[in-house]
Amino acid sequence: MKVAIAGAGAVGRSIARELLANSHEVTLFEKLLSHIDADAVPDANWVQADACELTNLEQAELQTFDVMVAATGDDKTNLVVSLLAKTEFAVNRVVARVNDPRNEWLFGEDWGVDVAVSTPRILASLVEEAVSVGDLVRLMTFRQGQANLVELTLPANTPLAGKPVRKLDLPRDAALVTILRGGRVIVPQSDDPIEGGDELIFIAPAEAEPALHEAMNIP
Repeated sequence: MKVAIAGAGAVGRSIARELLANSHEVTLFEKLLSHIDADAVPDANWVQADACELTNLEQAELQTFDVMVAATGDDKTNLVVSLLAKTEFAVNRVVARVNDPRNEWLFGEDWGVDVAVSTPRILASLVEEAVSVGDLVRLMTFRQGQANLVELTLPANTPLAGKPVRKLDLPRDAALVTILRGGRVIVPQSDDPIEGGDELIFIAPAEAEPALHEAMNIP
């Protein structure tokens, strides 16, 4: 996979290292020469250029990339980069960093963002997930409001214990994608039984969340 990252600060470099470790091709765009440290991520392609400038993205042939990650520390910059990547170069996947949670409402389809990543929101979700049993916890939003990644930890005495996945009465458009059980990560099959204490990961639209909560027999 070919990935462009706008912003080569600590966040951008960390993302690049993770992607390179998974055998992806990474190009880092950084406007400031003082922020370029090729030795920090030696396997990445480094471009000193403002990713908000259309001509710079054209020279880099952004249309050949699979993913654009707008990872600068400025929300306005990340929005402009996202919009250009999606509308001018038809990049398939645009991921944008949200620095100020008050701006999160902007990071949606209108600005070309497929996935908005807000560190404060993720941290808050992880705190909720760690202490919440029987409540749906929204971990991430895909395409801003069209679908969410949600988690639910079943109580130890759940009436669903022993029930196979195929018999769960899930609402339309909701899908169980993972069961976390102790140290195991289970890709659910139709005959896999549910157990008390399971952490269930679903993808569901926001309007389906109340019905999903009810289907899990949580009062």
